[in-house]
Amino acid sequence: MSKKTAQVLPAVDSTAVFKENIFNGKVLFCTGGGSGICKGMTEAVVCRTPNEERLDRLTASAEELSVATGKICLAVQGDVRYPAQLREAVAQTIKKFGRIDFVICGAAGNFLAPISGLSENGFRTVIEIDTLGTYNTIKATIEHLRATKGSYIMVSATLHYRGTPYQIHVSAAKAAVDAASAVLAVEEGPHGVRSNVIAPGPIGGTEGVDRLSTASGSDWGLLSPAGRLGDIRDIANATIFLFSDAASYITGQILPVDGGNMHLGTTQLPYPQAVLDPESVKAEIKSRL
Repeated sequence: MSKKTAQVLPAVDSTAVFKENIFNGKVLFCTGGGSGICKGMTEAVVCRTPNEERLDRLTASAEELSVATGKICLAVQGDVRYPAQLREAVAQTIKKFGRIDFVICGAAGNFLAPISGLSENGFRTVIEIDTLGTYNTIKATIEHLRATKGSYIMVSATLHYRGTPYQIHVSAAKAAVDAASAVLAVEEGPHGVRSNVIAPGPIGGTEGVDRLSTASGSDWGLLSPAGRLGDIRDIANATIFLFSDAASYITGQILPVDGGNMHLGTTQLPYPQAVLDPESVKAEIKSRL
């Protein structure tokens, strides 16, 4: 009997289904927008914001987006772990554009490590970047989103939906982010502010997959019900929807964008070998912090 393989389906660029100009006059503040998923999310909003000025985090990405879209992107260096730096970044944004309508809380850190090999400092660092960084971003921007009746998107993950080996630090951090978004939606809803979570699964062309994944190529046809590895455009599409007026009655929700992977209940590292003998799987781990 021959071994069956799943069809690997191509990613679809469906951003054309969204109306142009839907974000006209809006301003986006994004943490972690220098590369990967958050850069793609920022670009998606920019491309639907004609004659509009915006924020991006790093100069290189800001210049690239400015050239590609013809819009103004402001790069502000800062560390989400330090509230004063975030407040300064927000102040520069307000000085330049006069308002903030959308906030993407996307700064994050990750690496593979079992509990037995994860230092207290390593755990704390991820919590500081992901969880405290999200909270600090909320605190620095909330008065401005109240003024514009704006919207938050937190970038989370699907790792904590089950016990994912080697990911206790990120699982704990992202579970807290999900909870924070829910409370934010409840407390700030009466002020006209919405908050939702996008939980990406494995997304190709990102640091997360490049550094953390042990799968490659057509393997994703077998690992995903959708038949392919995720694409940054998949996250971008969800971003446009959640920030748009079409989602005006959607708040406090978590939207997994993972091709159905979370329903498989599988792990890429061999179990229980990976937890009984961490040394045996080092070759499968592409990179560590």
